[in-house]
Amino acid sequence: MAFISCMYSFSRVIWRGSPSLSPVVRPLPAGLTCVLAAGKKDLIDPPVLNEDELEEQFVRGSGPGGQATNKTSNCVVLKHIPTGTVVKCHQTRSVDINRKRAREIMTEKLDVVYKGEHSEVVVRKKESEQRKQEKRRKANENLERKRLFKEGLAAESKPGKDTV
Repeated sequence: MAFISCMYSFSRVIWRGSPSLSPVVRPLPAGLTCVLAAGKKDLIDPPVLNEDELEEQFVRGSGPGGQATNKTSNCVVLKHIPTGTVVKCHQTRSVDINRKRAREIMTEKLDVVYKGEHSEVVVRKKESEQRKQEKRRKANENLERKRLFKEGLAAESKPGKDTV
């Protein structure tokens, strides 16, 4: 059984089950439009997590922290039975906080499973990549301008050395 760690990487999403599953989404209240500003982790239209569809286990944690971490069962493994998506969360020593974070991560993963390319998480990631590419492009343009400017200064200073 493979696990999805608490890091928000999309390359490790487990795609078991049909991507054409009908989305189970909560309808927006009447009168509420897309005026809401989505926060960093807040989804505007998240899928509903039914506790009947979740299988939760508490396993022993690992990593830094020594005996306090390794002997307590505070790592939460959450499995969504219909899709087979598994999330493993061991960000803190608190079971309650890990349970909450595992459910938040599961909501994001199910949003990606149900909505695919139209998922808010995927759209935000694409926008972020586009901003990074634009920033990188501008930096390269500035470096090229600086290089050309230095070459121009070097070309001007060579004939000037003869006329001291």
